[in-house]
Amino acid sequence: TSFETGDKIGVYITGYENGKPLALQLGGNYKNNNPVTFDGSAWVADPVIYWGEGQYDVYAYYPFMIPESVDELAFSVALDQRVEETSDALSAYEASDFLYATKKGVTSEGGDVNLLFKHKMSKLTVNITKGEDFEGDIPEDMTVYIHNTVTDCLIDLSTGDIVKDPYASAQTVTARKIDAGTHTAIIVPQMLVNKKPLVEIIFRNVSYMVESKFNFKSGMHHVLNITLNNNPDKVNIEIGGEIENWN
Repeated sequence: TSFETGDKIGVYITGYENGKPLALQLGGNYKNNNPVTFDGSAWVADPVIYWGEGQYDVYAYYPFMIPESVDELAFSVALDQRVEETSDALSAYEASDFLYATKKGVTSEGGDVNLLFKHKMSKLTVNITKGEDFEGDIPEDMTVYIHNTVTDCLIDLSTGDIVKDPYASAQTVTARKIDAGTHTAIIVPQMLVNKKPLVEIIFRNVSYMVESKFNFKSGMHHVLNITLNNNPDKVNIEIGGEIENWN
């Protein structure tokens, strides 16, 4: 419900044979990765998608790309999510936010096909506050890093299921700044089973490091509340709740 003018989704449509749905394939479907763009008030398909007889299953995703596979679609979140939108590209943060929707058994008699898009990545928000002995205000030039997460994943477009790439190595993601005390990042769903450096906050040439186990769940918005003190070794962390259907 928060799409902006110019946003483009990819749409696959499969038919039925003898009353049974045909499997989604990379090619040979009723529609193969048909681009559909939001013009600010309506969705415009180019080429136009026309109804045929019978039933159809619809699969849609965002942002639009040219998949090389529909059962193991390779996708990556950006390493530096501070990069802003350009005239011909999404911001690094928005391009990291993979959305998915599907609708089964639709027909021309059913009218418009309403697609409910859901987030498939995990979102992490880091809220930073001052401890009692912290001097001054939270600095505007603070940089927040998310360490030790795999940034590559594989997505099954027929189900929306997502797994981290088993052959990819862990990377560091630079979070996007919302304001001085709030930074956020899109993370591939995964579980960090061992306690290791997770969040690093750097300012005034001082590094504040937070170690933690963590379970980044698909479609969930996780919140970390971090309290800084003058001593970088005394950092308090509180793991907040999980939020579904985040914006």
